[in-house]
Order: sequence, then C-alpha cells, then structure tokens
Amino acid sequence: MTARRMLVVGAHSADFVWRAAGAIAKHTRAGGEARVVTLSYGERGESGELWKEPGQTVENVKRIRHEEATAAAKAVGAGYECFDLGDYPLHAGAGDVERVAELMRDFAPHVVLTHPEKDPFNPDHPVAYQVVSQARLLTSGAVVEAGFRTAPPSEFLVFEPHQPDLCGFVPTVFVDITAVFEAKAQAMAAMSAQAYLRQYYTERAEHRANHARKVTGDKEIRHAEAFQRMVPNVVGAL
Repeated sequence: MTARRMLVVGAHSADFVWRAAGAIAKHTRAGGEARVVTLSYGERGESGELWKEPGQTVENVKRIRHEEATAAAKAVGAGYECFDLGDYPLHAGAGDVERVAELMRDFAPHVVLTHPEKDPFNPDHPVAYQVVSQARLLTSGAVVEAGFRTAPPSEFLVFEPHQPDLCGFVPTVFVDITAVFEAKAQAMAAMSAQAYLRQYYTERAEHRANHARKVTGDKEIRHAEAFQRMVPNVVGAL
C-alpha cells in the first residue's frame, strides 16, 4: 500500500507548528510522509524576540529560524524547506505559484494544508492561501487531459488561524492529537523566537479537545486541532 503523503504550506516558518504539528505527527506515525514548505522565515514580522539581541542581522535571524523550523519539523517526522520570499509583506508571483505547483506534481500529496483565505490581522497568510489554492488547481488540470504534467486531486484543508471568528474559519474536522501531543510540545519548544505562543496553542488544543469530546462522546480526547475542508470529502456510504 502506498504511504499517504501530506503537504503543509505556511507563510512563515513557525505557522505549521502552532496550527498543524499534531496532525502532521499523527500522519507520520501512521506511516505517512509529510513535507513542510514555508514561503518565508517570518524574519521581519514574527521574530521580535530575536531582534532584541544587539547587532542582530536579517541573515542571522533567517539562519536561526531555519534551524528552529527544521528541528520542529523533525520532532513531528516531517521534512522542511523554505522558499525565502520575504515577509511583511510576503510577495509571491506567478513563478512562485508554479514552483509550488511543480512541487505538488513531484510529491503528489494526498492532502494539502495551508492558511485560510482571510486574515484581517496578518497580510501574509492570505497570500499563502492564494499561492497554494492556485497551485493545486493548476496541478490537477481540472481533472481532464491537459498539455502539462498533472497530479491527482488532493484533499484540501485550512488550519485554524489565531483569530478564527474574524477569519471566517468554521471547523469541519477535528484531529485527535492526544497520543502525539508531546511531539507537538517538542516542536513548539523548538520555536524560541515565538515562545510566547506556546501556552496559547497548548490551551487551544485543550479547547478543541473539549469540542471534539462533545461531537464524539470520547472522553479520552485531551488535545485536538481544528481544520476546515475547502472541498467536499467523498465516501462510499454514510
């Protein structure tokens, strides 16, 4: 049986950690393959703690962020790479969309995760959504014969933003990450540049577990992550 493949695309190097590290760990522990791609390091807008160091430079911040994200991805069994397109603002052009599309053609992911389309508090997250959404559509070739290389259509979900109510985020999937929460905690601990977010996302996982328990009646769920499907899932029966 072919291992399921997951592609996670974030705007900044830590986005996948807070929002999807548990789901990635569940995926890889079940024998799946996961790749994390970030479009930037978040070196300007999301590395404030690093800029407190005297004599700090952009290149050094990028180096630290790369090391942190690589360690975080390793903690959940994923590979990591960054396109280094800059942030605040993140600028992505047609060539960058094609780069993601080509990655999708090569990797042929079964499931793709990224940011929601709307975020009134972050200028870069919607850019990441547009890049991933366009690349995915170009990759699938509208499921017809095309004059370019395609890959099978993937599941497409967005992960929970920091301010879900103001981003139009409505969870349609909860992933029980209780069994792998220590791996997520390890990934979060690797992101020293944003250590202030660890408590928030630990508590968020507990809140979503409460919601998941109410949906399922499973009292053993202690930590969960929320996602929203962008395309319907198809089943043989209900």
